[in-house]
Amino acid sequence: MSADESTRPAHGPRFYAVCIGIGLLAGLLSGLFGVGGGTIIVPFLVLFLRFDQRLAAGTSLAAIVPTATVGVISYALHGSVAWIPALLLALGAVFGAQIGTWLLPRLSLTVLRWAFVGFLAAVIVSLFVVIPSRDAELALTWLSGAALVVLGVATGILSGLIGVGGGIVVVPALMVLFGTSDLVAKGTSLLMMIPTAVSGTIGNVRRRNVDLVAAAIVGVAACATTALGAWAATILDPFVANMLFAAYLLFIAVQMGLRAWRGRARPSANGPAGGPGAPR
Repeated sequence: MSADESTRPAHGPRFYAVCIGIGLLAGLLSGLFGVGGGTIIVPFLVLFLRFDQRLAAGTSLAAIVPTATVGVISYALHGSVAWIPALLLALGAVFGAQIGTWLLPRLSLTVLRWAFVGFLAAVIVSLFVVIPSRDAELALTWLSGAALVVLGVATGILSGLIGVGGGIVVVPALMVLFGTSDLVAKGTSLLMMIPTAVSGTIGNVRRRNVDLVAAAIVGVAACATTALGAWAATILDPFVANMLFAAYLLFIAVQMGLRAWRGRARPSANGPAGGPGAPR
């Protein structure tokens, strides 16, 4: 048994119960907000099962694949997935993540985290100003297509640098910058995550950076509530949905701010808290 394997939690009854609980909550939030759920999965695995950050991030990424797949199907049934734009975003994100991981050792992680907190603050404010129309569509032109690739690259870079990106960046960007309806933004965000998560999971499995049992349990449990979250998103008033999303982003901003504060004098030896390339 390797040293890494010896530090992993035992797969007992508590382990299974915690993984199921994490998956149910993550799936609900994934369907409701169009995010991967990693912002719940990673800290909860660390807090309740004592995973290290890298193992938690790799496990979360693997669990996101089935979760996002169910979410995409749920939103697609309501016609709320922009297929080609999602692929353009994914193309940019995969490329951008490589840039982000290259920049990671060259930039201050604490400064990046504070910059991201500032970005989230601006997004939260915009959600009170821009209320998306449910009838709005994502018109695809050469210009908007190029802009989507750029957005994907920026999202990938951010993901590679601080391990947070995906839905919490793409969803508000599609609503605020592209005038997309909140439902289409969420469905498109979930579709964008799938190829990125699959690619990252393959790499993590090769590095033995995934607890496959935990990932399977969390992912399957999440699938049970993802459709419920997506259904709730369709019946919520757009303004109410925006306010709930703003509250979720505030939670992420506070979480990131605390990490930045704690890391001022103690730079993390493990890299970004969420792990490079982890969709959220």
